[in-house]
Amino acid sequence: MNPNRNLKFQEALSLAKESKEEVDSYLYLPLLQQCLENCSFSSTQIIHCHIVKTGSLEDPFLSAFLVTVYAKCGSMECARQVFDHTNRRNEIVWTNLMKGYVQNSMPKHAIHLFEEMLLHSECYPSNYTLAIALNACTSLHSLKLGEQLHAYIIKYHVDFDTSIGNALCSLYTKCGGRLEFGLKAFRRIKEKDVISWTAAISACGEKGEAMKGVTVFVEMLLDEVQVQPNEYTLTSVLGQCYEVKCLELGIQVHALCTKLGYESNLRVQNSLLFMYLKCGCIVGAQRVFKGMDDVNLVTWNAMISGHAQMMELSKDNLSAYQKGIEALNLFSKLNRSGMKPDPFSFSSVLSVCSKMMALEQGEQIHAQTIKTGFLSEVVVGSSMINMYNKCGSIERASKVFLEMPIRTMILWTTMITGFSQHGWSKQALNLFKDMKLVGIRPSPVTFVGVLSACGRAGMVNEAFSYFEIMQKECKIKPVMDHYGCLVDMLVRLGRVEEAFDLINKMDYEASEFIWSNLIAGCLSQGNLELGCDAAEKLLSLKPKDTDTYELLLNAYVSAGRYDDVSRVENIMKEEKVGELKDWSWISIKDRVYSFQTNDKADIESSIGKSLEDLHIKARNLGYEMLESVEISDKEEKEKTSSPTIYHSEKLAITFGLENLPNSSPVRVVKNTSMCRDSHNFVKYISTLTSREIIVKDGKRLHKFVNGQCSCGNISGFL
Repeated sequence: MNPNRNLKFQEALSLAKESKEEVDSYLYLPLLQQCLENCSFSSTQIIHCHIVKTGSLEDPFLSAFLVTVYAKCGSMECARQVFDHTNRRNEIVWTNLMKGYVQNSMPKHAIHLFEEMLLHSECYPSNYTLAIALNACTSLHSLKLGEQLHAYIIKYHVDFDTSIGNALCSLYTKCGGRLEFGLKAFRRIKEKDVISWTAAISACGEKGEAMKGVTVFVEMLLDEVQVQPNEYTLTSVLGQCYEVKCLELGIQVHALCTKLGYESNLRVQNSLLFMYLKCGCIVGAQRVFKGMDDVNLVTWNAMISGHAQMMELSKDNLSAYQKGIEALNLFSKLNRSGMKPDPFSFSSVLSVCSKMMALEQGEQIHAQTIKTGFLSEVVVGSSMINMYNKCGSIERASKVFLEMPIRTMILWTTMITGFSQHGWSKQALNLFKDMKLVGIRPSPVTFVGVLSACGRAGMVNEAFSYFEIMQKECKIKPVMDHYGCLVDMLVRLGRVEEAFDLINKMDYEASEFIWSNLIAGCLSQGNLELGCDAAEKLLSLKPKDTDTYELLLNAYVSAGRYDDVSRVENIMKEEKVGELKDWSWISIKDRVYSFQTNDKADIESSIGKSLEDLHIKARNLGYEMLESVEISDKEEKEKTSSPTIYHSEKLAITFGLENLPNSSPVRVVKNTSMCRDSHNFVKYISTLTSREIIVKDGKRLHKFVNGQCSCGNISGFL
């Protein structure tokens, strides 16, 4: 708005305050248009007063416009007053007031007004009026009322109208989930506009039918009318592309965005980012990000959360760690950009710290959340607790939990699970009792934490009691994770036959995790017959995890069943299960040091010599080195055992002991599960050095303190 135009507008308002001179109705329209654009309630009242004083309110077109302006300003009371004082009401006045009610979240008033129009006025609803009434039904989530209105529309043969068809499509997809009815209404539209196509595509996405949405988009491009997609169409179809993980189509849509001139549109750019990240194409996402002139917080959050997701999709933990470093760098750039992170930003970056065991960075972010006041947000608080849990600092996690002003079910569950994972079973169960006392209803995930806590403490009776409470009192149907906790508990106690019986009584087919646990327990107990039976069950699931095949080979080698060893090898070739690449790494002062099992350079270095010295000292305390079966791509008729002295986590821990201050815990990340020998060795080393040693392997967190591990010695079975 230029200054001259603003001055004329203010002069007109001044005249309207002082003058009673009658003017033509059309002269009010540009003034009201200015009020509409500025959303100025006070200016609208001034002009309204002048209209009343001059008697111009009799003009139904002017009244209708005044109703629209008041509705835009959010004053439906004034809009209704204008309507009530309008003697000659046409369908435009009725429709504008109905539209105002819908836009201001008052759909019931809109429906009552529509009924009043049908029963007490001489006006007939236009197609647009009917579309507004349908939108009111959608806002009310009243499918029944919408269907009655649809019958009225069919009676008068107007369901082909564009605005009505669009409204019907929205009604059926948002109320009751009848996507097929919504698409049927869409198909009946004679002249489909871009809103029609976009509504149909978005409806498919909202109902989890992404492929249908993509198909509708292709139809749009091939339609003879050739309606051009807008930014909303493109963002919607890009969302469908990443839902179906169709990168190739996403790239084609990207090319179309460029062709139509939307490549620099921020909304489209953010959707392109999401598409590339969700499809696992980090290079494409970075290319889009670097080409953006303007970025908003949504952009930064997409990049950070996308890198967090890429950590899950990475081929190994080392590449996942690198993605995590990139995510932390992006968060640092966000802080330097002048924008302030929101709760979603903090939640995403804290999840990265959890996966990396990056405690130092997590502590810095903790300080920032306190400074910004976001720590009290549930999503941030639960992420913070989870981060400290995953980094092995259960004490800090407990402190954050106690400082939270509001504790939701998610927070209680996160803390109970954390206590359980650290072997603090008593604290976990006491916290569960407190949770019930304050009236928080536990979720299925809460009971996973409770049952796990019982299992680690060997509290069999209590575990089955809670299992019964979960079903009878809380009406929660057991899922695989609940049975997994019970099987894990029985295996820990050496009651493998009972565990096998429980598996057979399950309503589900047991998972890889459950069978693997049982096999490990059978090997530990020397029950090779049952172990091999469990191995056959596990093989029938066609596992893809290399760790699982190592366990299977251990089972068959221990039983002397070398024909089955060969069979497993052949299955591995068929399933394209590669060689087990055992890596561990440790982060010291923002630098990552990685180690590989039996790496010649490490063995011949000072680290190798220091590790040998630690082995000697550990043997003096009673440690006995074990051997393990190794998986390789070489064709061998028999599997031979190999020494475990130079396993990657041992090298990483030795490096940490030599390069970290004596008071600092040693935190190591490993991409595969710890073997039985390494687990025993680290227990002795934690006693020998009086150091806290935390190892996050491919399955769980191990916190070694004074010769004890938080896992409850489950790795002692492997």
